[in-house]
Amino acid sequence: MNGKGKLYLVSTPIGNLEDITLRAIRTLQEVDLIAAEDTRQTIKLLNHFEIKKTLVSYYEHNKREKGNYLISQLLDGKNIALVSDAGTPGISDPGEDLVKLCIENDIEVTAIPGPVAAVTGLIVSGLPTGRFVFEGFLPMNKRARRERLATLKNEVRTLIFYEAPHKLLYTLKDLYDFFGNRKVVFARELTKKFEEIIRCDLKSAIEKYEEESPKGEFVVIVEGISEEERMENEKKDWESMSIEEHLNLYISEGLNKKDAMKKVAEDRKISKREVYRELLGIDQE
Repeated sequence: MNGKGKLYLVSTPIGNLEDITLRAIRTLQEVDLIAAEDTRQTIKLLNHFEIKKTLVSYYEHNKREKGNYLISQLLDGKNIALVSDAGTPGISDPGEDLVKLCIENDIEVTAIPGPVAAVTGLIVSGLPTGRFVFEGFLPMNKRARRERLATLKNEVRTLIFYEAPHKLLYTLKDLYDFFGNRKVVFARELTKKFEEIIRCDLKSAIEKYEEESPKGEFVVIVEGISEEERMENEKKDWESMSIEEHLNLYISEGLNKKDAMKKVAEDRKISKREVYRELLGIDQE
């Protein structure tokens, strides 16, 4: 044994307290201290299960200072449980930073599995579950947000987002602008008393929430496009490009020049020799 403690990533209910696991309760009872994203939320959980432990706040705006403190405690042999506001820590919260610090300091990390809002919403959505992309919260910055959505418009996998009620309509309009009128499912207040699953399309959703104010936390699940649509969209993208721009697009995606030339030739249904001649002509200009 190296004398170091262990970090336990403990999943907690996303609404219904009955969803906590026996292992999660035992772990919270046995660790030396609990690091919580929101101590006010966590104290309710601990009181419900009659667990009395030292609580330390660990959230986005104090993660550097408190992260170093938690690492020092772990190095001293203390076992720590990390919990988020709700659900699984490390997903759309600063837990991932603490995990990285532990790995850098050769501290063991283990997970106590449990609820994840994204997966819970996905499995009741009725949209394809075999392949999906979790995007969490979109960037607040308008340019960064639009750049992110641009990279997702040709995604064939089901897309999952988190959104707060006061930003939902803004997000839906951005999704509509980039994705068109796709199917969308809202999983609202999951596992709670007023849980609601709404299935519609983006246009109808915008109309709905222009008339009524959204309430509660949302998981937003959007259908991906078909493989045929993806190929057609990509074709439209490169048809407006020169062969040099088309080549540079593939190079920017990580292909070497030889493979990029092959892809350009396949897309345009021309020979690699024609691609080479065109590029050679550009190089000589």
